[in-house]
Amino acid sequence: MRQGTRMRLPPPCAMLAVLAPWCAALWLGAAGAAFAQGAAAPPAVTAEQPNPAAEAVKSVAGAWEISNAERDRTCLVTLRAPAGAGNGTLAWEPKCAELFSFAREAVAWTIGAGDWLRFLDAKGQILVELSEVEGGLYEGERRGEGLVFLQSAAAGAAEERGPESLAGEWAFVNAAGRTVCRVTLTTTPKPPEALALTVRPGCAAPVAAFAPAAWQFDRGQLVLIPARGEVWRFEEVETATWQRVPQQRQPLRLVKQ
Repeated sequence: MRQGTRMRLPPPCAMLAVLAPWCAALWLGAAGAAFAQGAAAPPAVTAEQPNPAAEAVKSVAGAWEISNAERDRTCLVTLRAPAGAGNGTLAWEPKCAELFSFAREAVAWTIGAGDWLRFLDAKGQILVELSEVEGGLYEGERRGEGLVFLQSAAAGAAEERGPESLAGEWAFVNAAGRTVCRVTLTTTPKPPEALALTVRPGCAAPVAAFAPAAWQFDRGQLVLIPARGEVWRFEEVETATWQRVPQQRQPLRLVKQ
């Protein structure tokens, strides 16, 4: 060996290979086990975890009223939940085919994460797409037919009653069942498009701070309007009992007296 030249030593396994040929195999096996431990498999999805798509379908399946903007054309359609991973099916009230042209072809429906609902024909083509504009109210536009609205059948039935059936004495009831305020809904017009409302003295929070001054009946929802600020909306949950929507941290109901 020349002076000044370093001798490169082979790795341990190469040195031991002469004495122990199984050294390399042993080293590779240990390295593989370490790699397997470091690359842990992702956790398995369990049945207890919620399925957002399934929850969305469940919330929409049922009887709905479909109407135009003037509500001079209304009928019922039932959105049936899909049996598997496919689209749901539609069951139309017979008169729908006379009122809405797309009802003659629409046989299926699907819902997406963007708060839209689509009615499809037998080939899967989109006939009308509706977007959720409020809790439980969908709106879309169909060329040649204008705006189309979809709301629960229960809300549609309430709409047919008109505001006259809601006029009278009402109590605000909190989650504990305690009356915190009393109001009177009248049929006296209050411009521009509302009806007059009177508040009895002694209202507690949060109604006192809200200070309702008028009311409307809008597409199945009872709407209370303050002098300033955002409106409060209520949906009927049982006879003569209406729940504020969307639900707040402190639930509040309106109960007719």
